Amino acid sequence: MADTLKTLICPACGKEMEKVFIPKEGINIDICTQGCGGIYFDNREFKDFDEKDEDISIILEKLNNKEFTTVDQNAERHCPNCGAKMVKNHSSISHAVEIDECYNCGGKFLDREELVKIRSEYDTEEQRSEDVLKYVYSQVGEEISKVNRKHAESVASRTMGQKLFYKILGL
Repeated sequence: MADTLKTLICPACGKEMEKVFIPKEGINIDICTQGCGGIYFDNREFKDFDEKDEDISIILEKLNNKEFTTVDQNAERHCPNCGAKMVKNHSSISHAVEIDECYNCGGKFLDREELVKIRSEYDTEEQRSEDVLKYVYSQVGEEISKVNRKHAESVASRTMGQKLFYKILGL
């Protein structure tokens, strides 16, 4: 999806968001510089800013030395780009940071400080992916164990039933 060029209204505090051009990426990031300090990323923009080695100095510069409005973290939020209800999700498998995502247009809204917290979770994308794989493997292993347990219980139950049946018949 293309960079949103219209002026956006912050989904957390209702203030107008400022377009901040990031030359290296050639995109605008929407930052609530006069309200709560939230940041909105259009679809696929966030991946260019979520790792420690990616430059966010322009974003931090816009947020430095400002006082921000406190917002209700639990309030329902609507996407500033398309208006759809945003969904609360976690930034990683560790569930350390909760972010707002739009399933309609793919935008992501981060409250003040969340970008820095997300960047501190992992050193590289490989570590993040490795953590996801470990989680998936643990869940798959758990499901296999459940299936094996149920199968063993089923076999034991049938065997016990057969023994009882044979005993009743006197065989």
